[in-house]
Amino acid sequence: MTLPSKDELRARLTPEQFRVTQKAGTEKPFNNAYNDCKEPGVYHCVCCDEPLYDAAHKFDSGTGWPSYFQPITATSVREKADRSLFMRARTEILCARCDAHLGHVFDDGPAPTGKRYCMNSASMVLKPADD
Repeated sequence: MTLPSKDELRARLTPEQFRVTQKAGTEKPFNNAYNDCKEPGVYHCVCCDEPLYDAAHKFDSGTGWPSYFQPITATSVREKADRSLFMRARTEILCARCDAHLGHVFDDGPAPTGKRYCMNSASMVLKPADD
């Protein structure tokens, strides 16, 4: 499958989805589609449809963004150093397939990983679990 171009993404995505995924934006906390979502399924990249997170790995971090303790596979996302926030180092999470900005990962999550993958709802789409 060929990855979509920036022009194709601009035409297909909402302005918020494009800002978040292509310009490393961050959506507002508590005011997004998946923060409170408890539906089973798999969250996919809104740009390329790569499976990213299993809803079974989601937890309530209290931050206002959907959070997961691990990605669906070790190769579905990639990490990148992010020093954009007042030169304070963070770790950005990108889709491993198309490089869409997804969110950030922090070392304050629950067992079994101790990680908190703090994602933007605008970067993902939930595909319900098969019945």
